[in-house]
Amino acid sequence: MSRLLPRLRTNLEFLPSPMPDRPGLLIRDAFAYSDVSLIIPPALVECLTCFDGMQTDLDLRALLVRMTGDLRSGEAGEHLFQALQQAGFLEDEHYEALKQRKHREFQESPFRPSILAGRSYPDEPAELRAQLDSYFRDGDAPAPEAGLAGIAAPHVSLDGGYACYRSAYQALPANFLGRVFVILGTSHYGAPETFGLTRKPFRTPLGDAVTEARLAEELAAKGGPAAQMEDYCHSIEHSIEFQVLALQHKYGAGVRILPVLCGPYARSLHQGGKPEDDPGVAQFLDALREIAAREGERLAFVIGVDMAHIGRRYGDGFSATARQGRMTEVERLDRERIARIEAGDADGFWELVQKDQDPLHWCGSSALYTFLRVRPQARGRLLRYEQWNIDPQSVVSFAALAFHDAAQAANTLK
Repeated sequence: MSRLLPRLRTNLEFLPSPMPDRPGLLIRDAFAYSDVSLIIPPALVECLTCFDGMQTDLDLRALLVRMTGDLRSGEAGEHLFQALQQAGFLEDEHYEALKQRKHREFQESPFRPSILAGRSYPDEPAELRAQLDSYFRDGDAPAPEAGLAGIAAPHVSLDGGYACYRSAYQALPANFLGRVFVILGTSHYGAPETFGLTRKPFRTPLGDAVTEARLAEELAAKGGPAAQMEDYCHSIEHSIEFQVLALQHKYGAGVRILPVLCGPYARSLHQGGKPEDDPGVAQFLDALREIAAREGERLAFVIGVDMAHIGRRYGDGFSATARQGRMTEVERLDRERIARIEAGDADGFWELVQKDQDPLHWCGSSALYTFLRVRPQARGRLLRYEQWNIDPQSVVSFAALAFHDAAQAANTLK
């Protein structure tokens, strides 16, 4: 009797193996339902096509026989099936149980725990403070912006982007200590046209940042179907965690935040029109805009975004080196988009992103567009632009920007 093979999950990450002595395809679970990573040997990579929910173990066996000419090779197919199943990489009951357990654990947790402590930065408080001191102490602070509304900073790792983080966070004045920081972060794993919310405080080795639950509840109530309260993506997403660390370093552990994960505006990107042509997106933007107008200077915005993602890691058929070769043209295109952001031109910015369905792969475009729509009077100033080789073949670009309210700044200067 043949056995129908489950489908390979579509929400996994696939990367070339980073281990020279173990070449192949690395598979890992971006959603952290499973903590297992697998390296599929080159000879077996083609076999993954059999896990499409329509083929059987006999189809897998037949493929292996054709590939190897060995009638006994079916055993390798069974080993592959067992490895994928035990890792939770197949759409079956085991995966569903892992998923439900992780979602339940996040729902029941009284706080959002750090996912990067001990990995991307020290988990010991004194060591972490020393590292953050070294990242943020050097460099000249920009002149204070009249009517400062907020900043944009990277969400790349601190060791790769610390100079841009420093430029952005030095633009925040000390007297912002009592404000609520609305953190608009990229949702790398969230559903398109959705916004992830949470009431939970963000816990880091420095302490607990206090989430403004009242505003989160208001956004959930008024934001419509696009608003997802206690979005599981908060438990695995790094784009807000890095901003929380930087804010805690500047203002203290108990800094107040309103964390919002911005899913991609995929419908608009691929089908045309504006993101708010989607009724759910429009309702959420209206709700956040209403809160921003009502709360006024009680709020400040922090946008945690990276920009271009270029090179083999991101599916390009070539290697990329920061500010060399093709990356010089990427910088020109990045700066063209940044100029639209500085001008507060949401429509012009989005038109550039939409062109050819964003070959630059800006992962921060939805968060930036959200800010431009929520704070239409904001005008930006580029403080620093960088490109960084995240690996020898791939580059990420990012920037630091300060935003001010144009009308308020004009009144201040009168």
